[in-house]
Amino acid sequence: MRLLAKRLSGRVIQNINSTFSGGGVAEILQRMVPLLTELGVDARWSVIKGDMPFFEVTKKIHNTLHGRPDPFTQQDISIFNETSRKNIEEHNLVGDIIFVHDPQPVALVERKKELGKKWIWRCHIDVSKPNEEVWSFLQPWVLQYDASVFSAPAFSRSLPIRQFLISPSIDPLSDKNRELSRDTVDAVLAKYKIPGDKPIILQVSRFDYLKDPVGVIQAFRQVKRSIACRLVLAGGTATDDPESDKVLAEVMERAGNDPDIHVLLIPPGSDIEINALQRAAAIVLQKSLKEGFALTVSEALWKEKAVVASAVGGIPLQVQNKFTGLLSHGIEGTAYAIRQLLGNPEYARWLGKNGKEHVKNNFLITRHLKEYMLLFLALDRPEDVIYL
Repeated sequence: MRLLAKRLSGRVIQNINSTFSGGGVAEILQRMVPLLTELGVDARWSVIKGDMPFFEVTKKIHNTLHGRPDPFTQQDISIFNETSRKNIEEHNLVGDIIFVHDPQPVALVERKKELGKKWIWRCHIDVSKPNEEVWSFLQPWVLQYDASVFSAPAFSRSLPIRQFLISPSIDPLSDKNRELSRDTVDAVLAKYKIPGDKPIILQVSRFDYLKDPVGVIQAFRQVKRSIACRLVLAGGTATDDPESDKVLAEVMERAGNDPDIHVLLIPPGSDIEINALQRAAAIVLQKSLKEGFALTVSEALWKEKAVVASAVGGIPLQVQNKFTGLLSHGIEGTAYAIRQLLGNPEYARWLGKNGKEHVKNNFLITRHLKEYMLLFLALDRPEDVIYL
């Protein structure tokens, strides 16, 4: 990695997204940028500006790119264009390589003709089956980039620009993934008043309809009829996701007064708390309806946890069914998989051990760093010379 970093000497890599906290993109950049800097790469990170109406529109764009039906109005277009125009005029673009993450800042590429430089669009979303109207709206900007990056082959679209496939990663030494003492885990459970008398079923994710927290509650209640257990739904909100408060309110209503359901609003920066909850869990869920990559799955596998997750997005890259975890379909399928693992702890432990080895070999940040640096270097080469 140091040899690759030396070849990037003198160049500025500017990452741009829509928030410094909340969600997988911000979390990866929080670890990636300091490590690149330590390697000697001049890596920087800035965020665009936006108000609540803008982020409501970009949330709709996110959902519709995942295929959710939602009308995209002329007012939505006007709001997106107006905020994008302000960012195009005001955002300080200093990079030799401008690395733009996801749809929110995609229009910044309009400065390319003026500034030159190399431009990369990093799409963390599965856009294989998007709302075509919304994709057609974004595509003229996407086609101006020098290259695009997707998390998996199945996520991408047919594009005339270069495409690279780079999976996300976790940092095993971060507060969210490092080893914790039993005392620390117990202290976190006590803080959130979660008794340890029953197996804990956990889902960690933003409160988002696409993460299906209501479906998680329904699956848990099916399991609870025959097996004593607890459900913990732990998550937070993001500044670029105005829908999350509404989802949280609905989850609280569905949970009601059930003493075995714990809904936790975890503030940003609570990585040790998330780590402790994952280590305390018997089973970790990710019952998404649509998904980008779902780094929470790799986090759980790294901790040797039995994982039950939907077969969507990048989850099947992490969960090899019946070997590193169980893939599930729907509420009944999720409930069935949970019962299977609670009834067979040895099988659950075997899946967890396989899962950690799979993450070690494929989804750690060292591999991610190397592939990003190779990507930056590949921009200087003809298309037929370097492939990732």
